[in-house]
Amino acid sequence: MTGILGISALYHDSAAALVIDGRVIAAAQEERFTRVKQDARFPEHAIRYLLGEARQRGASVDHVVFYEKPFLKFERLLDTYLSFAPRGFRSFREAMPVWGREKLFQRDLLAKALGRIEADLGDPARLRFSNHHLSHAASAFYPSPFAQAAVLTMDGVGEWATTSAGMGSGGDLRIDRELRFPHSLGLLYAAFTYHAGFKVNSGEYKLMGLAPYGRPRFAQTILDHLIDLREDGSFRLDQSYFNYCTGLTMTNARFDALFGQARRVPESPFAQVHADMAASIQQVTELAVTRMARDLARRTGQRNLCLAGGVALNCVANGRLVRDGVFDNIWIQPAAGDAGGALGAALAYWHLALGGARADPAGQAMTHAALGPEYSQAEVAAALDAAGARYRVLGDDDLMRDTAQALAQGQAVGWFQGRGEFGPRALGNRSILADPRDPTMQRRLNLKIKFRESFRPFAPAVLVEEAQGWFDLACESPFMLVTAPVAQARRVAGGDAPADLANGLALPRSTIPAVTHVDHSARVQTVSQDANPRFHALLSAFREQTGCPVLANTSFNVRGEPIVQTPDDAFRCFMGTGLDLLVVGNCVLAKDRQDPALLHDYAQEIPPD
Repeated sequence: MTGILGISALYHDSAAALVIDGRVIAAAQEERFTRVKQDARFPEHAIRYLLGEARQRGASVDHVVFYEKPFLKFERLLDTYLSFAPRGFRSFREAMPVWGREKLFQRDLLAKALGRIEADLGDPARLRFSNHHLSHAASAFYPSPFAQAAVLTMDGVGEWATTSAGMGSGGDLRIDRELRFPHSLGLLYAAFTYHAGFKVNSGEYKLMGLAPYGRPRFAQTILDHLIDLREDGSFRLDQSYFNYCTGLTMTNARFDALFGQARRVPESPFAQVHADMAASIQQVTELAVTRMARDLARRTGQRNLCLAGGVALNCVANGRLVRDGVFDNIWIQPAAGDAGGALGAALAYWHLALGGARADPAGQAMTHAALGPEYSQAEVAAALDAAGARYRVLGDDDLMRDTAQALAQGQAVGWFQGRGEFGPRALGNRSILADPRDPTMQRRLNLKIKFRESFRPFAPAVLVEEAQGWFDLACESPFMLVTAPVAQARRVAGGDAPADLANGLALPRSTIPAVTHVDHSARVQTVSQDANPRFHALLSAFREQTGCPVLANTSFNVRGEPIVQTPDDAFRCFMGTGLDLLVVGNCVLAKDRQDPALLHDYAQEIPPD
């Protein structure tokens, strides 16, 4: 057996992945272990977990592959400075000590860090480097069920590339086109994220959630001044409006003047103009992605498309691609951002460097993202006992019935089962669940449990066999990466009124208002019995009691912290939030039966995100 360890690290969202003989065995983000959101440090804890998984299978790690090439990144830094000099000296001066001390010697640093975990692992001869966008492309194509597919990757920037397009066939994967820095769809969207007062590389999904409250009245302004978007999806950005090449911010005063609006102060109230700007950049992003995909379909003749890179986490754009119909089938890597680069680097090395076979794409495809650690019932009980928790232990049938009943009675439930998910979405293993029919639930989950902005939408998890009756969804969406309209039959009278920030939340728009956004859209997760039998059983129990096969599903965490990893994390979050019930394995914990001395004010302990 050939074991390959893939690593992404030292920028943001560090992660590691284990591939054995071409099969994805396990993957995890470092943040889940350290409890530091998007932890960029070397993923020591994730690697130790993966080595344990390898040993359980009698395998060793023969190769280590880093997800990008540091020298090419350094070349970009130097070239960018020389292109804009003397502007940008401050940012160049601040970056150079880090590069001189660490990143130019990344091979040695990585080898030493690996050697501290296991001596043999630190052998520099084992260490290889992939290309950033090749890692993204490999993470999209090789875990897909397709023997052949077009591949499109879009993000902020790798070494030089910001967008790449190519073709995968069998074990072969080739990138034949790319757009280069500073022209980047990811950085354009990040500029609007920054201007809206959110954090770059983490707040983009907030901007996407804000967009339906606005009107895209600035879309033409963006197309006229910021981006020269061509029919084939290629583009150039006018750098005179941005500061990311030469400064320490994303936008500048000329950007502010173009929209007549200074950057929103983080944590300050929103104005309608912020929602309108969000709607505008979302529309432009969808237009660019659709044009790229149409051109790729024309050039390759393919009917299958694979997506990765941070822009592929824009589920609204993905939904538009699905509805556009230029591709029959679309598969999106659930860890589409840099964390997934670890997985792609390992898979690229297996297939492209070692010539590993890919004889059964459908049989080797990722049908779920549950690749992280899991805990036995004995480990769960020991952790809860040590924490002073009070709980009941139920058999599976009673557990599903009682949990579904609690949900139907309006309780918010922390649901912790099986292996943790890889990527940014909780998909029924580390989830907070609630009744989507409750018109007060969306606001309650945001303000009392997640401690975040009230406008943020929640996703519906739906039994795959019932999805068509509830959503206008033309495909399965197991990774919660496609937005679709709520079915017309599920909408309510009067729910078509225009939305804005002033009245968007006041009006129920469907019979499942907690998961229906103000534009009648929903970020759907379809749940199959094969991929997640335990979550499927809970949804089935809820349907039996209520007639509704849908639950509101959001990640088990509060704003500013990673998704919970361990039973201890779950209990701590449970006792610091407005959750009513916690289900960890077969242990059921009611909030009103816990020791009041263990309650704490979680909202004050987590920094804003």
